[in-house]
Amino acid sequence: MYKMNKLLIASVILFFLSSCQKTYELAPQDDFSVELEKNSYKVGEPVRFVINGKPENIVFWSGEAGRKYEYRKRTAVEGNAVSLNFKTFAQFLMPVDQSVIKLYVSTNFNGIYDATNVKAATWEDITDKAVLSAGLDQTPSGNISLNTFAARNKNMALALVYKTTVIKPEAQQNRWVVRSFDLKSTNQQGEETVLATMATAGWTAFNFSGPATNWSISSAQLLTVRNSTDLDDDWVVTKQFNPNRILPDVGEPIKNISQKLTDYTRVYTKAGVYKVSFVATNANVERSLKVVKEIDLTITQ
Repeated sequence: MYKMNKLLIASVILFFLSSCQKTYELAPQDDFSVELEKNSYKVGEPVRFVINGKPENIVFWSGEAGRKYEYRKRTAVEGNAVSLNFKTFAQFLMPVDQSVIKLYVSTNFNGIYDATNVKAATWEDITDKAVLSAGLDQTPSGNISLNTFAARNKNMALALVYKTTVIKPEAQQNRWVVRSFDLKSTNQQGEETVLATMATAGWTAFNFSGPATNWSISSAQLLTVRNSTDLDDDWVVTKQFNPNRILPDVGEPIKNISQKLTDYTRVYTKAGVYKVSFVATNANVERSLKVVKEIDLTITQ
């Protein structure tokens, strides 16, 4: 009787283990494939991909800029062109004293945001590259190339400085407003990455002279406060940027386990040769199985 109980228990355990093992089995994807009705399409013409098999999840990579499967892990690329654009407004007084506003760049700032370390860094003056307001609101700076700094392959920080050299008790200085701030990089393929906007630049303000005034920072603008009794030396410094940083490409999920998908249509707006990737995944709590199918697609004018 004792031996029979042991055999029964062993059988139950084996059955349980066998059941668990089957639970974690994944359906094979040997029948998964993607086909085109033809290999060449025109710009604006719907491209219909015929999907065979029964994958649970599919992610589509169109081969367009930002949607390339081979760049899914890419985070940096050398040779980027870096440019800055911003808009300013000098308020209240005419004529405008543009000499009080400076634009600096540093590639050796150590990233410690205190007065000592900011002053210890080498800041290169590029104010002459920018167009500043002469009293007109929303004055565009023009496209300011930072390529010479990007070529150093070092972290970069920018600073806007409001510095006065003459006290004007009878007439206050202009109040300066920076309305926008757009810093971007463009790689050799023409793909753009936004490095910073006014809201994401990570501004930090420093007051080196004129304790009653400082830069006012918001997600929409930078604003100086006018001072008629003290000389000002007020800085606002961005976070550091890697000029060669680029966001990894991402795919578009087009199917999950609850959906049935037999075809997918895409319209391309630019001529070229695209490597299109379909990544099919079956997964459970134990493991996952991935299959990648690639198609070379030609789009003509």
